[in-house]
Amino acid sequence: VQLVESGGGLVQPGGSLRLSCAASGFTIGSFSRYDMRWYRQAPGKEHDLVAFISSADGTANYADSVKGRFTISRDNARNMVYLQMNSLKPEDTAVYYCNARGYGYNYWGQGTQVTVSS
Repeated sequence: VQLVESGGGLVQPGGSLRLSCAASGFTIGSFSRYDMRWYRQAPGKEHDLVAFISSADGTANYADSVKGRFTISRDNARNMVYLQMNSLKPEDTAVYYCNARGYGYNYWGQGTQVTVSS
């Protein structure tokens, strides 16, 4: 399984970015059967869960720090998951990782850097 993130970059505080994760290579089940998550890791800090979207019904959950600003979505026809990030803050600066979990397997992308700075 390959997860490839894109869409990161440098943005000013208050700006927006949309991260994308392209998933491919599923041999057990289809993409639609995998729960998808976005994590982030800031320098010197642990991996933090940012957002989750269910395979079952598309239910989404968010970390308190991003609620109301970030939106996770998925397109099962295109094997894509997205993270729309609005009202970005300097503390959102991190490497953002896409994660797929299902059938006992746990897959990670290589990450995309998001830097929020003026």
